[in-house]
Order: sequence, then structure tokens, then C-alpha cells
Amino acid sequence: MRAEGEVSRNPALIRNEKTARRRLERRERRALLLWESPLSSGVLAFAIYFLFALGHGSSFHASPLAYYNYLADAFVHGQLNLRLLPPDALDLSYFQGQYFLYWPPLPAVTLMPFVALFGVEFSDIFFTVVVGAVNVSLIALLLRQACRRGIIRLSKLRRGILVLFFALGTVHLTLAPFGRVWFTGQLIGFLCVELGYLASISLRGYSAFALTGLAIAAAFLTRNHLILAGVWPALFLLYQHRSFGWRRSLAYSLVAMLPILFAIALLGAYDWLRFGSVFDNGITHHLMHPAFVENYQRYGFFSLHYVPINLFYEFIAYPLPLRSTSYYGGSLFLLSPLFFAAFWSIKKNRSWSTWVLFGTVVLIAIPILLLMGTGWVQFGPRYTLDFTVPLLLLTAMGSRNWSASTMFRLTLISIVHYSIGAFIFMLYL
Repeated sequence: MRAEGEVSRNPALIRNEKTARRRLERRERRALLLWESPLSSGVLAFAIYFLFALGHGSSFHASPLAYYNYLADAFVHGQLNLRLLPPDALDLSYFQGQYFLYWPPLPAVTLMPFVALFGVEFSDIFFTVVVGAVNVSLIALLLRQACRRGIIRLSKLRRGILVLFFALGTVHLTLAPFGRVWFTGQLIGFLCVELGYLASISLRGYSAFALTGLAIAAAFLTRNHLILAGVWPALFLLYQHRSFGWRRSLAYSLVAMLPILFAIALLGAYDWLRFGSVFDNGITHHLMHPAFVENYQRYGFFSLHYVPINLFYEFIAYPLPLRSTSYYGGSLFLLSPLFFAAFWSIKKNRSWSTWVLFGTVVLIAIPILLLMGTGWVQFGPRYTLDFTVPLLLLTAMGSRNWSASTMFRLTLISIVHYSIGAFIFMLYL
């Protein structure tokens, strides 16, 4: 025993161990800094998402539920109802002998050039892999710009951890590699919100208001309630330009509102042409899963009745070990514990911007909590991706008070959770 103790206290061995530990720490640091770069983080995310897509077996083919491809085909041929029918009609709207999508049309518009070239079999899976990688790049850029503007104060290392956390430790990982109409819409909606926040932070003057308004309008034309994501950018821009006087502020506001008003009018016309009413998006005609029929007949599509179950599966439920209800969702904070730093930001940084970010998260969450259904089949609370941009900014503010090692450990926990979820989708769903 003495000999072992003497060996363990050998100065040369201790120095070697410390040197090896420092080298390992330097390698970890360099790897994390790769995630801080918008370019390298996008490339890394693309590679990882693409591998999951390959494991799923259909990265270069359309998913069975590539409904936006079929709507894009209809647009290319000058009609609003589906010209070709997908293999499955689940969740399509059937009206007067024709099939429609009740989701807003922008994702289909973005797919039009690809569908025009390659047909409806164009891979929506490859498309979402690319969009997912772009989302990761834009998060890295957004965090950089937020630091430059003094909105958050984080080192490169901490920003790299946050980008890694978003890419592999949130529900984004279980959406990006798999296509499908629901995932495609959410990823594009998230992209639009990112662009809106990035424009409001990075630009000044009329261009800032115009591009922010355009991005939020695009988000609205992808997922209607994402118009609420524009609350923080709007107030941030007005605050940043407050010295210009009320006349200039009014002019700026009108410039931002014009694309949003146009988007609302466009969507109303789209619904009127399809269903004869600007207030009918087709949801009342959709071919829902049988599990929802009874609740829909009793409570409708939005109701306070759904709030308790949605709260449970978005914020409380833990999906492991796997069981039948694991695919209804999972707790945002238990699966991605680094998000707890968002509450720390409210405690430590009670500025108007912090409270408006928090309010924006709550506003976006309200229609999610009122919605019939939790978003299944899924792993994790996929609807929470809709408010992840403001939530991530709050997390960045709060994590400033945490050590980088704590941030990294919590990120690893999140990556383990969502890697399990992504493997489930890859192999079984």
C-alpha cells in the first residue's frame, strides 16, 4: 500500500497528469470554439443532421408526409388545391371534393423551385437538414451580434457552448433530420424569426424596420402565431431609435407594419379563394387523427380544456424510460436543463429588455397551450421551438452568472436526451 501511495505522489507523474489534462481542456476549448463560428457550426450541424437522416434511410427521398411538396406542385401548376395526392391524407383538409393544406403556404412557396425541377419526390428531408444547419449558423451569428450590441455579455467559449446546446441539446435535433410537413413548417418558421431578430439587432434606420417587418411577416405566413415573436424586436427597435422623435418613429413603424399587413391580407385572400371566407383556413375540414375527434367535437381546436395536458407535456413530463406517452412530448427544462438559466436572467437582470423577452415567450406559448394535441408523434416539446429564439437570449443573459463548466455539463445532459430521441426517430418512426 505504501508503494502505491508513493507512486501516486510522484511529482513527475502528477506533472504529466496535469499536462495531459490541460491538453484535453485545450482540445475541448478548440472544439467548442468551432461551434461559436457561424460557418463551422453550420457545417458541423449539417454533418450531424445528415448522418441521422442517412440512418433514417431516406435522406435523398421525400418523407411519406411531404405535404408541402404537393402544395408547391399545385402552385407551380397555378392552383390552390392539390393536383397530386400524397400516399397519406392524414391532416389534409377535404373540401368540396378537393384536398388542401390548412397550414399557411410560405414553406410550399420556398419549395416551388425545387419541386419544379425535381417533382414532388424532391427530398424534404434533405431540405430540412439544410434549413436546420442554417438555423444553427444564424443562432451563432445572432449571439455574436447580441454581444456586439451589449444585449448579452458572453465570451466566445460560452457562446460556443450555447450554439452546441441549441444544435444538439434541444428539440431542434429531433426535427431537422426527418422532413415531414410539421417539422418543415416549424424549421422555416424558426428561420424567419431568427432573421427578424438578427435584422433588429444588426441594422439601423429604415432597413432595420423594413427587414424585421418582412421577416416577421414571413414567420406569420409559415405559422400564424409567430407574429407574436415580433414583440421584442419591435420594442427594441423603437427604443434604439427613440432619439429621432415621434414623427420618425411613426414612419419607421409604418415601414415595419406594411409587410405584416400585406401578409395578413394575402393570407385572407388565400383562404377566401379556397374556402369562401377569409376566416376559414381549412382547419374545420381537416382529416384529423381519430384520437382527436371526440375532443374536437366537444371543445373545438383551441380551448382552455387543453391547457393542463399541454402544460404537463411541454414543461413537466419526463419521457424516459420510454413508454407509449413518451412520444407526446417532454419537459422543456428537464430535457434541456440549461434553459433554467433563463429564470436566472430575470432574477439578476431586471431590465425592460429582459422582461419584454420573457413576455414574448409567454405570448407565443399561449396559443400553444390552448391547442388541441401536444404535437405527437415527437420526442420532446417540439412546439416550444416557436419561442426558442427569445428563450435562448434569456438563457444567454442568465448563464453569464454560471461557470462555463456548468453550462457544458448541462449541455451534455441535453445532448444525451435528444440523441436518444433522434435515434428513436431514426430507427423506428
